[in-house]
Amino acid sequence: MGSGIIGVGLSALQAAQFGLQTTEHNIANVNTPGFSRQRTIQASNFAQQTGSGFFGQGTHVVTVERMYSRFLNDQVNRSQSSTSQLDSYAAQITQINNLLADPTTGLSPALQGFFTSAQEVAANPSQLASRQIMIANAQTLSTRYQSMGDQLAQMYDGVNGQIEATVTSINANIKQIALLNQQISVAQAATSQPANDLLDTRDQLVLDLNKLIKAKTTTNSDGSYNVFIGSGQQLVAGSITMDLATMRSPGDPSRRVVGQESVTGDHEIPESLLSGGSLGGLLAFRSESLDQASNELGRNAASLALTFNAQSALGQDLLGQSQISPAPPALSSFTPDLFLVSPPKVIANTNNPPGSPTVSATFVNPPPFNGNFYTDLGSSDYRLSADASGVTLTRLSDNKQWSGADLGVLNTNLASDPQGFTLDPSPTLLEGSSYLIQPTRDAARKITVNPAVVADASLITAAGPIRTSTGATNTGLAKVSAGSVAAGYATAVAGMPMSLVYQGGKLQNFPVGAQVSINGAAPVVIAASTDVVPYTSGATIAFLDPLTSTPGFSFTLTGVPNNGDTFSIARNSGALADGRNALVLAQLQTQQTMSGKSSSFQEAYAQLVSQTGSKTNQIQVSGAAQQALLTQAQNNRESLSGVNLEEEAANLILYQQAYQAAAKALQIGSSLFETILQMAA
Repeated sequence: MGSGIIGVGLSALQAAQFGLQTTEHNIANVNTPGFSRQRTIQASNFAQQTGSGFFGQGTHVVTVERMYSRFLNDQVNRSQSSTSQLDSYAAQITQINNLLADPTTGLSPALQGFFTSAQEVAANPSQLASRQIMIANAQTLSTRYQSMGDQLAQMYDGVNGQIEATVTSINANIKQIALLNQQISVAQAATSQPANDLLDTRDQLVLDLNKLIKAKTTTNSDGSYNVFIGSGQQLVAGSITMDLATMRSPGDPSRRVVGQESVTGDHEIPESLLSGGSLGGLLAFRSESLDQASNELGRNAASLALTFNAQSALGQDLLGQSQISPAPPALSSFTPDLFLVSPPKVIANTNNPPGSPTVSATFVNPPPFNGNFYTDLGSSDYRLSADASGVTLTRLSDNKQWSGADLGVLNTNLASDPQGFTLDPSPTLLEGSSYLIQPTRDAARKITVNPAVVADASLITAAGPIRTSTGATNTGLAKVSAGSVAAGYATAVAGMPMSLVYQGGKLQNFPVGAQVSINGAAPVVIAASTDVVPYTSGATIAFLDPLTSTPGFSFTLTGVPNNGDTFSIARNSGALADGRNALVLAQLQTQQTMSGKSSSFQEAYAQLVSQTGSKTNQIQVSGAAQQALLTQAQNNRESLSGVNLEEEAANLILYQQAYQAAAKALQIGSSLFETILQMAA
């Protein structure tokens, strides 16, 4: 009887001791990340059968159980992955938003200052000071483009570095998970009991992994985890790891991409499969926002340079030089381009077949529109590929395609749906080759002011190259407008100087071979100087470019002329005070020069700022909402797994009392046993 009492007391004492130890362990780890509250699971020992019935033999601790829910844990992992992705994205895009929207360092003030100085040149074309101010403002504008472009380029370098650091952290993390897998398998196999603290440590590592990339786990029969990402790419299989790697993208060597190591080399993983965590945020930011901002800023710079240069080419500088009246070589050569911009960037895929040719692209000369010019440049990149059937150009923003048997045919097909650039038709692409075309990616970084114009402000083409006048002996009241020129005007007015004569309601004495159109009607081809064109007051008379049949030079006659009145069209010599072309240049600020004649420079830039600001706000709002979901998921998990100090304090008292009671039972049992021994003696 005494031995039974002592055995039961010992079991009670041990159970209370284990309970105290477990409670103290919980209290000690109240602030340990990922720790799950533990509790002892007790069961009664088999009762002893006697003639008087079954007498209990005490208790034993079956196991130490951690308060854990796979479902709640997975919720925390998923929420953490999404939160980390949005936090990473927000940290990056906020930099772009601050860069573009800054009222002092943004692009808008520099654009405004430049076009204001162009207006000053239009008002004071003979003053070198106003021209020099315009050049200084052009340099300020180009420097602003360069600075913003350089900062975006630095962000690419920063993203590359962060991708490499994140992949390094992922690999370190999965190695620790694999090591814990091995330790857990050995420990649980040896004891057939759960290795609670090791399991908590491994789950915390999985949570940390989800901060880096979205990961899913499955459990093997030995208790080890398999870890997957994407569409099933395995990172951990028991104690084996399949590390990630960073590499240069074959399509764009300046871009770091993520792949997976294998015995046959590193294989790139599509970015669409690498979602979640800070890595997913970096990749999404780069493809969605950084590429867009860089291309849009470059599109703005390229469109400004191309349209401004196109209009400059229609003017005449202070030395009297133009397309139709170059000065003697001793003076200078005609230099109409104020801005210099790099051509579209074409990058050959590093996996192209040996001997693949180099491909180049050029910007399309801006088409005229409403007396000005515009570009069809977009903000997308393109992929050029070749196969057995020919070549295909794919716009990557929406996967629209243009095809042709060769590059020449492809250019012809592009003409009906212009993208603002053409490809050099001479190379013959090899089957299986691929090229990445970035029309505007580097345009902002590389736009500069023509050094020849910087050195000589008189080269600014402020004047119009042609002037009109009425005859000194005219007796009628008809007046002739100053006229305007368009691309191709040099061939349209190749017969200058000319003196048109009014006679009997008609104009005559046009140069032989000229093509003349009245108010846009079908042109009249002048076969002889006696050929006539009807006169209508206020009608626009245009000389067409014989090569393109588009207006080259146009003017308007108004009023009533008398027979014999003459109207002269001649080279604009000695035009020091003429600011007609500078005025048109200044008006480019408000013209629809971009997006296929749908927006101005400042409107397009404002749209970029608005889109970036909207995206930034969207990411921040989504991040706040996701953070709330993460907090909720963590609270749900903590309600089950977290340590409650008040509850643990109550458990301490409970187990203390149980321990004391068990000790008292042992004391009584010991006393009874001694009494029996004394009686036997």
